[in-house]
Amino acid sequence: MAEQPTVAVIGLGNMGFPLLSRLVDAGFPVRGFDVAPGAVERVAAIGATGCATAAEAVTGAGVVLLMLPNSAIVTAVVDELLGAGGDSGSALAPGTLLLDMSSSEPLATQALAERLAGHGIPLVDAPVSGGVKGAERGTLAIMAGGDSAEVDRAEVVLSVLGKVTRTGAVGSGHALKALNNLLSATHLWATSEVMIAGQRFGLDPEIMLAVFNAASGRSGSTDNKWPNFILPGGYDSGFGLRLMLKDMRIAQGLTESTGAYHRLADEAVAHWAEAAEALEPTADHTEVARWISDAASASEH
Repeated sequence: MAEQPTVAVIGLGNMGFPLLSRLVDAGFPVRGFDVAPGAVERVAAIGATGCATAAEAVTGAGVVLLMLPNSAIVTAVVDELLGAGGDSGSALAPGTLLLDMSSSEPLATQALAERLAGHGIPLVDAPVSGGVKGAERGTLAIMAGGDSAEVDRAEVVLSVLGKVTRTGAVGSGHALKALNNLLSATHLWATSEVMIAGQRFGLDPEIMLAVFNAASGRSGSTDNKWPNFILPGGYDSGFGLRLMLKDMRIAQGLTESTGAYHRLADEAVAHWAEAAEALEPTADHTEVARWISDAASASEH
């Protein structure tokens, strides 16, 4: 793939659109599709080709990038593109490289890869960490699982979007992403409890964060989420609470299936599920900090 391939991006939400934008800026021929109203027009406005259907977007594309909410939707889109149950044939030509950058379930990814292989279509799972800002800046941490030669092909596209780490066989990227988010969510919950306790004692939250970030308490929550999205009161990281909970449950399932010790994972999932039940469906994942603070105040009355 010496020349830049045509890339079709399916899923143009908070993450998909900035990924598409970076590919456009890097000179790739890019097509985009999303079911959301206005998405196609938004794509056309930045120099990509907006398409009326997913099949139109992928026809003739060398690489198809999926950034979708979950495995069920990924599978439904692939079924549609393969012409499952229809007589129109497949919009995905043999040799087309499919990049699933969604936060999908590893076992579902492996099953999908096996099915696609029967059509001559390789799958690389390449989920990301780094949020909307990372997508905009091209600084995402990308976890790529799949055949080594196909990951080589994928890096032509992925290197524009962030730093690629090869994680192993297909499905391994999605496994590592879920485990990462379980860890991230557990960090955020513990950090929020500690930050709120410290403020109630009378500590300055900015001084607390400065100390944590210079000491062993440092994490992505102290370094990024609390100073940038929670302390300012925006709660606008761009990653939904329910998406975080979905990833946590995927990781919880992995720990159970491997026989690993998972009591803390179970507790973390239970806490996040309680917050998700109480907050709005569109709540950002950083809003758990506000929920923890409100729950502490409510317990005093």
